Amino acid sequence: MKSFYLTDAGKVRDHNEDSVVIVKNEEGSYLLAIADGMGGHSAGEVASSIAIGYVSRHFKETFASMSKVDAVNWIRDTVDETNKLIFQHEKSHPESKGMGTTLVMAILTSDYLLFGNVGDSSGFVLKDNILHKVTYDHTLVNLLVSAGELTKEEASVHPKKNVLMKALGASLEIDVDIFDCDMDISQILLCSDGLSNMLDKDQIEKVLISDGTPEDKVVKLVQKANNRGGTDNISVAYLVRFEEGEGK
Repeated sequence: MKSFYLTDAGKVRDHNEDSVVIVKNEEGSYLLAIADGMGGHSAGEVASSIAIGYVSRHFKETFASMSKVDAVNWIRDTVDETNKLIFQHEKSHPESKGMGTTLVMAILTSDYLLFGNVGDSSGFVLKDNILHKVTYDHTLVNLLVSAGELTKEEASVHPKKNVLMKALGASLEIDVDIFDCDMDISQILLCSDGLSNMLDKDQIEKVLISDGTPEDKVVKLVQKANNRGGTDNISVAYLVRFEEGEGK
């Protein structure tokens, strides 16, 4: 397996509130995670850093020989604890009031692939050279699309398309979406909305199926998002299980 991750401030924001990590533990399982922070006075940067710092440490220290059921519970418990840590920080740092963060993660073991998601950072898999979105964005416009009140085309240009319905730090009770994914996939990609708002799924797919190393492809995706305006921070975590046609 090969992997690479990168975060970039973009062309408009004066600082980066995203955090990203890829961790491999001693038994060879992988964690990929991205957090996209929000809040004034750099509070978003703090929230995303708390989230990624805790999730990555907790994975290295506690994730070992888990069944799929145990891993699902691990994701739920880890997200709950991360949420509590953000609230605790906010209590002792009044200047951070209102901070929060999205969180998307993928856990890959030899037996299963799970995604967890809160907010609008996204998780994708590549299968047979076709990119599939696994996660569901917790946004106002996505809710309206699901209710039949907006089309996907209308949602893509809606003035409130970035309004979140879920985020860590927004509520003491947090409900993470968990997705059990087909293992017959060749690549995993996580990204913040700084990428997915600039490039559509087909454009991302075209880069992933092109020649090049994981680093080449991640850098190219970030460059393309910046070339299209770079209106937000851009983060990508990318893992290649095997090249198409190689087998597992």
